[in-house]
Amino acid sequence: MAKKEKVNLIETFSEFKDLKAIDRSTLISILEDSFRSVIAKMYGTDENYDVIINPETGDCEILRTRTIVEDDELENESMEIALSAAQEIDADYEVGEEVVDKVEFLSFGRRAVLNLRQTLASRILELQKEALYEKYADIIGQVVTGDVYQVWKKEVLILDEDKNEMLLPKQEQIPNDFYRKGEPLRAVVLRVDNKNNNPKIYLSRTSPLFLERLIEQEVPEIHDGLITIKKVVRIPGERAKVAVESFDDRIDPVGACVGMKGARIHGIVRELRNENIDVINYTANPSLYIARALSPAKVQTIELDEENKKANVYLRPEDISLAIGKNGNNIKLATMLTGYTIDVFRNDVEVDEEDIYLDEFSDEIDGWIIDVLKSIGCDTAKNVLALTREELIHRSDLEEETIDDVLAVLKAEFEE
Repeated sequence: MAKKEKVNLIETFSEFKDLKAIDRSTLISILEDSFRSVIAKMYGTDENYDVIINPETGDCEILRTRTIVEDDELENESMEIALSAAQEIDADYEVGEEVVDKVEFLSFGRRAVLNLRQTLASRILELQKEALYEKYADIIGQVVTGDVYQVWKKEVLILDEDKNEMLLPKQEQIPNDFYRKGEPLRAVVLRVDNKNNNPKIYLSRTSPLFLERLIEQEVPEIHDGLITIKKVVRIPGERAKVAVESFDDRIDPVGACVGMKGARIHGIVRELRNENIDVINYTANPSLYIARALSPAKVQTIELDEENKKANVYLRPEDISLAIGKNGNNIKLATMLTGYTIDVFRNDVEVDEEDIYLDEFSDEIDGWIIDVLKSIGCDTAKNVLALTREELIHRSDLEEETIDDVLAVLKAEFEE
């Protein structure tokens, strides 16, 4: 009977190992500690006990070391053994020597076996919680995938591949999100709380980090270090703006992120419930950065107050609504992206029908030079020619030779 119970006990340990995915060495360590804990509770100490567990077979052996004393001096049977009892084991034993004998754990009684199982279960659960906390604390800000398990009013319960629970609070959900039990869901790990060794994992689908990580997954040039994401701002479910920069002049960072016919960005837009995503080229020039941030509106002139981080932007009447956007989203995002408070004004100056936009000179003037001229309010050829050579050099910070070449090209057009 004792042997059958011993086998059942070993099988119980094996079940723990399979269910909790604990490696063999850790399980052995927990078993030894659990045995010692139960022995210490029964006898007050485990100092004179050695617990030996065979990791291959699961066999357990408990050895007890006791000091031999005179029969009438025996006080603690757990630590001492009477001389007469020792000599029954070996007639050569004398007082003061130590006797090592094997103890059957099941001889301690059913209560001890039950205590061992409870202690083992408690230790494994504690270890499992620590491992869960460490696993997710290390990947805060990374995208994880799980299955929707339960939808509540204030949060959604998600289960990962190991059936660990994750929470998606209402405020971290995209307004157009709709959840069905069993559906896969992607989100970024927002934070991990660990009160009273009870880890709680919180996810987010509204964080700018979520969009940033999705773009990184779709654009291999970012992983290769050729393109970097400078900043991401979002109004979840409505619109987002992403500033990107390339470290290789041969690579167009905006084109790389959007992909051929929008192939790379379309999947992300669907994931974010049709959130419009504007990808713009980052620049250290604040005027040009603001002009790009207000896309698709075309800026005519910008007045900067760099000390107070304010910008007055002048646009054609038809571009005002584009700059502001639906519910003011476009100008809000441009403000968040650039760090400047942006005010837009109507520019009622009529454009000369004979005038020519600078973009039409792209075959003769480099694109970056055209961008610089636009940033100082010169969208057309006549805007440029209306300024003196000295004003252009001062306001654009371009080389004199560059300005001379530009003026020569523009004047030649009108002389024709």
